[in-house]
Amino acid sequence: MKIAVLLSGGVDSSVTLRLLKDQGHDLTAFYLKIWLQDEFSFLGECPWEKDLKYARGVCKQTGVPLEIIPLQTEYWDNVVSYTIEEIKEGRTPNPDIFCNSLIKFGQFYDKIDSSFEKVASGHYANIEQSNGKYLLKTSPDLVKDQTYFLAYLTQEQIARALFPIGKYKKTEIRKFAEKFDLPTMARRDSQGICFLGQIKFKEFIKHHLGEAEGEIIDIDSGKVLGIHPGYYYYTIGQRSGLKLGGGPWFVVRKDVEKNIVYISKENKSARDRSEFSVGKFNWISGEVPVKNELKVKIRHGAKKYECKVEWLNNNKATIKINEPDKGIAPGQFAVFYEDDVCLGGGVIL
Repeated sequence: MKIAVLLSGGVDSSVTLRLLKDQGHDLTAFYLKIWLQDEFSFLGECPWEKDLKYARGVCKQTGVPLEIIPLQTEYWDNVVSYTIEEIKEGRTPNPDIFCNSLIKFGQFYDKIDSSFEKVASGHYANIEQSNGKYLLKTSPDLVKDQTYFLAYLTQEQIARALFPIGKYKKTEIRKFAEKFDLPTMARRDSQGICFLGQIKFKEFIKHHLGEAEGEIIDIDSGKVLGIHPGYYYYTIGQRSGLKLGGGPWFVVRKDVEKNIVYISKENKSARDRSEFSVGKFNWISGEVPVKNELKVKIRHGAKKYECKVEWLNNNKATIKINEPDKGIAPGQFAVFYEDDVCLGGGVIL
């Protein structure tokens, strides 16, 4: 097949490229360059330059042409502006979900030749056809599984997507990289938000929203325990970074208008939730699930909760999970599963 391969300069996409090359496909690698890392160049070497160096090295070794696709405007319009707005509203955004649905498997399609049959990436996920539908299925590596970040894809997008490393575990991918002697074989896994690279999230917030001092209040006693640089630096359920003694303390609520961060260590009801509302659903099959007993993830990782879903009108639902969670926050995504199939997800309200 003629395949466009999304190459990030990391080990996963590098192994993806090599596996497809060895299978005899007609490949072109594409590196997506985004503006935000240029904006933070004052912090030192631009992270994308190092990534691009590795991407070029892998392509040279495998004999695959590499093209650089600038998507600065598209990232700003679809991902970065959404992230800033959600933070300002006191919610917890997940830009990686929109990075996948709107950019990597969205706007990128419009930038490449229509003769490419598939777009391949180094995601830990699997695609299977069943009864005329494309199913998004989990990876055997439950920790690395990335279906959570792919939950807003559509049938049309999944039909054209290809995840060659989805059937492997991370340890196996590392062994592949060593076997192939890839330039990226010793690179550490990237952490954090897709468009920031090595830039810390706090630096991103400070650059766009600045600082605004406010009070940190113990929700149980009403006492002011400290001062924070702005409510938007904190997320519900956060435990680290408060710099307060006598803990552990958890962020349990934020008052956006008064710029107050409420914390607790005794009031379990204030920080543990087992029921929440979800809206703005995307169902990968295009159809609302028939069942009301499913599994749900409220963040990336291996942890899934058993849940009961009460379907409401206006594309909303009430979710009850089988055990409470300390970090359920508005703006996060709830992603639903039936066995090893990712059904789609919605935004926690």
